[in-house]
Amino acid sequence: MQSSIHATAVIGRSAVLGEGVTVGPFSVIEDDVEIGNGTLIFPHVHIASGARIGSDCRIHSGAVLATEPQDLKFAGEKTYLYVGDRTVIRECVTLNRGTKASGKTVIGSDNLIMSYVHTGHDCVIGNHVVIANSVQFGGHCEVGDYAVIGGLTGVHQFVRIGRFSMVGGIARASLDVPPFVMAGGHDSFRYEGLNAIGLKRRGFSSEKITLIKSAYRILFQSGLLLNNALEKITSELPQEPEIIEILDFFASGSYGRKFLRPFNS
Repeated sequence: MQSSIHATAVIGRSAVLGEGVTVGPFSVIEDDVEIGNGTLIFPHVHIASGARIGSDCRIHSGAVLATEPQDLKFAGEKTYLYVGDRTVIRECVTLNRGTKASGKTVIGSDNLIMSYVHTGHDCVIGNHVVIANSVQFGGHCEVGDYAVIGGLTGVHQFVRIGRFSMVGGIARASLDVPPFVMAGGHDSFRYEGLNAIGLKRRGFSSEKITLIKSAYRILFQSGLLLNNALEKITSELPQEPEIIEILDFFASGSYGRKFLRPFNS
């Protein structure tokens, strides 16, 4: 499988390109970049030093990857951006590399990152994630597998978005979003119910969905304090993997962290 490098592209001498990589006109790939087999890089892409790109990715025009983090504490330390396999990065996406806090920004495999998305330093994005146009992530955000984030949403730094969750468009995501739920709202970011349709599409049984719904009914409708609600879930519901995941999500939050709540709480 032969690579194809356009004559106007600029490739750093120490860049490592796998088999079958295509680099379009006027793209720039700096030194200390690794790109996996079969990845297609469209015209006018800039991939900076420290990028580690997987195989069979599609990086569209105007994307800028692995440039310095937008953090006043950054002092030029060596950090990285990792992108998994088969991830599609559309036009004008910017993905900053990490800071010394973690040393890396990580984007998983099989993701669709639509146009004008920005991912700040030290973020960790899982696999099979769909991020719509113009979503903006602050630093240190975490997004679980199979999450969907609607367009024009701003995600505050350090916010976590759990697996199989969905955040509506034009939202101000300032609170942690636990797994399996829907969230939205600009003036008041809030819980909007279970992501039941998304779970069905991903093969969750009716029994699993009912069990997850029971857990969130205790969390959001029982009137109990958070710790008491978690104890009730532990004592009364079967400890299936999904229930344990919900409990772990809340238990792993740092002191003072604010979680998503219903609108009327």
